[in-house]
Amino acid sequence: VQLVESGGGLVQPGGSLRLSCLASGFSFSRHEMYWYRQAPGKERELVAGIDTLGGALSYVDSVKGRFTISRDNAKNTVYLQMNSLKPEDTAVYFCRQAGGYWGRGTQVTVSS
Repeated sequence: VQLVESGGGLVQPGGSLRLSCLASGFSFSRHEMYWYRQAPGKERELVAGIDTLGGALSYVDSVKGRFTISRDNAKNTVYLQMNSLKPEDTAVYFCRQAGGYWGRGTQVTVSS
């Protein structure tokens, strides 16, 4: 199983980023997928989850209305569209498969 995140970077407050997580080594379409994040000095938190058919399972309150999780089963990829970014969204963002496998993360920094 391999999960590879991409799309992170430095963005100004109010900006947008789209994160991608390319999955391999398992039947992607059969697994729920999740995005987590970990800010410096804080515990890792669940940001959003998505079911096998593309229905969002959950969003942490702090990102509701700003972030959207989606997936493309033909491309074995799960996405996290992040709009109206705030400095408090700065963190390393991780992709996780429902079976417990994690990617290595991608850094998102929101700063002017």
